[in-house]
Amino acid sequence: MSRARTSPLITGALAAQEVAVTPATIRKWVQLGHLSPAGRQGRTQLFLLEDVFAAERAAHRR
Repeated sequence: MSRARTSPLITGALAAQEVAVTPATIRKWVQLGHLSPAGRQGRTQLFLLEDVFAAERAAHRR
């Protein structure tokens, strides 16, 4: 079952800007399984903004 998209897909660089972290932090969250790409555009991973915010909130709880 696919999840309905409620926010736009954004690049890792834009995701990093939105939550005030570095792009390396976004990549680390993906490596650790705290954030999953919602799609791809070529080799670029794309993320749902709501997922990025959720990962950022979880990072502050750790």
